[in-house]
Amino acid sequence: MKTLGELKKSGYSSLSVKDELRKNMIRKMKSGEELFSGILGYEKTVLPQLQNAILARHDIILLGLRGQAKTRILRLLVNFLDEKVPIIEGSEVNDDPLNPISKYGKKMVEKHGDDTPIAWLEREQRYGEKLATPDTTVADLIGDLDPIKAASKKLTLADEEVINFGLIPRTNRGIFVINELPDLQPRIQVALLNIMQERDIQIRGFNIRIPLDVSLAFSANPEDYTNRGNIITPLKDRIDSQIITHYPRELDVASKITSQEAWSERNGEVKVEIPDLYRKVLEYVAFEARESEYIDQKSGVSTRMTITAMEQVISAAERRAISNGETKAILRVTDLFYMVPALTGKLELVYEGEQEGAVNVAKHLLGKAIRRAFLDYFEDPSKKQVDEKKSESQKVLDWFADGETLDIPDLMSEKEYRKALDQVDGLKELVESKSTISGNHIYSTMDLVIEALHQFSKLGKEDLESERSYSDMLGSMLGGMGEFDDDDFDL
Repeated sequence: MKTLGELKKSGYSSLSVKDELRKNMIRKMKSGEELFSGILGYEKTVLPQLQNAILARHDIILLGLRGQAKTRILRLLVNFLDEKVPIIEGSEVNDDPLNPISKYGKKMVEKHGDDTPIAWLEREQRYGEKLATPDTTVADLIGDLDPIKAASKKLTLADEEVINFGLIPRTNRGIFVINELPDLQPRIQVALLNIMQERDIQIRGFNIRIPLDVSLAFSANPEDYTNRGNIITPLKDRIDSQIITHYPRELDVASKITSQEAWSERNGEVKVEIPDLYRKVLEYVAFEARESEYIDQKSGVSTRMTITAMEQVISAAERRAISNGETKAILRVTDLFYMVPALTGKLELVYEGEQEGAVNVAKHLLGKAIRRAFLDYFEDPSKKQVDEKKSESQKVLDWFADGETLDIPDLMSEKEYRKALDQVDGLKELVESKSTISGNHIYSTMDLVIEALHQFSKLGKEDLESERSYSDMLGSMLGGMGEFDDDDFDL
């Protein structure tokens, strides 16, 4: 269909954007289609509330700390629009051929009648988005008169055709999203009030009200209400549904999100395997950070942290394999400590954390995560045994107590790595006794057991530039005292 007449003959009838969203939401629900693809962990909390808001034809705001998929969710709303809708060809505000709102659209219908040319707008073209910044103006969002347009068309400034429409009217018959709403200056937020309630816009210098058909959605960090800015009360009152987002509450969900988002399958020369135990460590780092006294919890700990951490450790394993001419690599403890740069840039520290230093805090969190993951598979080595029963890791500790040390360079080849770990009495037997450990991941688990014993203060550890060395805790402490000469004592 290319003309208004053909559109009328087809029996087409206009539907408001919110009715359209509601209609398609119901259709997808009835057919059992996935509503919000790729969004995990919100199945029982955020998504039902979002469905209710769409069914109620509400404007919405998503409130949540950074890295909680707010923008991604809002961008998925476009999937609930019709595949295509007709507009008057050449219209800046997507005029509905059956109900034009702009002077241009009305003139076209008046001039051409049923021969008015129409175009079809794809659903992706009906989505608009603006990141709220302090320099955003009313002209950016709503519009203003354009003297250049007036001069070029030889029109007076009182003519409606000299209006330069802003982003929201240009998204008429679609969805418009404003991210980080509190960053918008209060006087600019006032300009949204008419759209939210009366569903029309007013342009400076023109005594007109142009009706709009648009579904509005916003995102904001709840702390921004007091930190960077405020959402003015009249605007908050006009936003129909306020939905609170949150971080993953379950480890499995967090792990699935990281696996989904991280660049893991690189199709390169090296295939990197990630044992489940190591995946747990990665996720526990975020869980520990969200409970840490060193971290500013009001700022939050983004899920992007574990995604970039995963990519860092994979790169570390990849680099080691390439250096040794290997085509396969399995994560090691050494690789885990290469995630520190991914942590330090994403953790907002409180005063105590600043005193400790970002790197030390990151290593502290990683150590706690290793302990937590270790306890999912093995017994607590610091727990007092009853009936003189030995700890399951005692044989390993005895090997170090006999004066033995374990040295693992960062770029150690797989063959040498396994040879070094095989030296430790009782270590392989301990890991193999756990049926949940995959055979391919025996040695990486052995490595993590040694590191965990250090984190539980059962083994000493010395971090050199490109190597880590483990030894008996007592011997390590005595060695740290140094050697004394007779001259050191005043006899």
